[in-house]
Amino acid sequence: MEKKYESVQKYIVKLRRDLHQIPELGTELPKTKEYIVKELERLEIPYICSEKDSGILATIKGGRRGRTVALRTDMDALPLEEETDLPFASVHPGCMHACGHDAHMAILLGAARLLNIQKKNLCGTVRLIFQTAEEISRGSEIAIANGYLEGVDAVFGLHIGSILGKEIPSGTLIFPRACCMASFDKFILKIRGKSCHGSTPEKGVDPVNIAAHLILSLQAIQTREISGSSASVITIGKIAGGAQYNVIPDEVVLEGTIRALDESVRHYVAQRIRGMAVATAAAFGGSCECEIIWGAPPVVNDEEMAELAAESVSDLFEPKDIIDNFPIPNMGGEDFANYLQIVPGAFFFLSSSNPEKGTDVPHHNPQFDVDEDVMWRGAVTFERIVMRLLG
Repeated sequence: MEKKYESVQKYIVKLRRDLHQIPELGTELPKTKEYIVKELERLEIPYICSEKDSGILATIKGGRRGRTVALRTDMDALPLEEETDLPFASVHPGCMHACGHDAHMAILLGAARLLNIQKKNLCGTVRLIFQTAEEISRGSEIAIANGYLEGVDAVFGLHIGSILGKEIPSGTLIFPRACCMASFDKFILKIRGKSCHGSTPEKGVDPVNIAAHLILSLQAIQTREISGSSASVITIGKIAGGAQYNVIPDEVVLEGTIRALDESVRHYVAQRIRGMAVATAAAFGGSCECEIIWGAPPVVNDEEMAELAAESVSDLFEPKDIIDNFPIPNMGGEDFANYLQIVPGAFFFLSSSNPEKGTDVPHHNPQFDVDEDVMWRGAVTFERIVMRLLG
């Protein structure tokens, strides 16, 4: 690490640990918002707060006119009970930063600190978007509705962790050139039958039986209806129904997710889940109500912007620390995709996978943690991208 970045690294670590202790869910993040606002005021960076959620837009104006570049971070956490035993673990029961958003916020504030010092040398404007509700794919929609992308020429975002593979060494920066993450949507299937005693199943309609057939049948959508070269995922992660071991219930509810790298595949899978659910339930004398909760489209980077981002740090880090293309998209989702449908930009990744430190644990896990030693690299990459575009 260059000496000039040592102070910003310490700054980022402190912020990350503070934010890690106060995780909040969804769109209303009062403590997180208050913390970020105080830090922006300390840095003397002007900001406005959203009236629709806890989102914040901060602005660094350069010494001369020019283009506008937006940098985005997510702010929300997950409904998990933390199991890390960290001295700065969550103080909010049942809530945890298990996806790196605490680090993302700290990294963006670190970048803001670096850029604010140099703002007289900037030909243009930097917008810092602090976005809520990424985990439920609503925050970027609110930010866009607030006008945070109006007049923006390019947008960039970052994800830390082992999301692209825990075998990628900590500190590695990855800049995918095209599609790098999948769409993500949720479906809820409410299967209704007719309750009866388990000893006389002929007197009712068994929604458990319907659910079992449906779970197996849904996999045929991928294996028999979609080309093997078109990646998609159908996963059922929650099954709820019944209260007694010997009573057939009235209803069973299945909840799951759809992932796809292509919009046409995304909508086809949703349509077939709905049709197959209704038909399977009817075949056994029951019924099914299907709800599709649309999340975000695939994350598709602008090739030119991804290349620019990689080149911006090519003189700072060794070649082994930079992957300037990643041809295999990740089937995880990110609502940063909504920004990229409006403005050219790139979403890049910073690996923090270090088995010796235990930071190779998957995201959305109660034991998730990041390798703090590499966080400065994210802030410096943001800084370098901006200076490349506005310097």
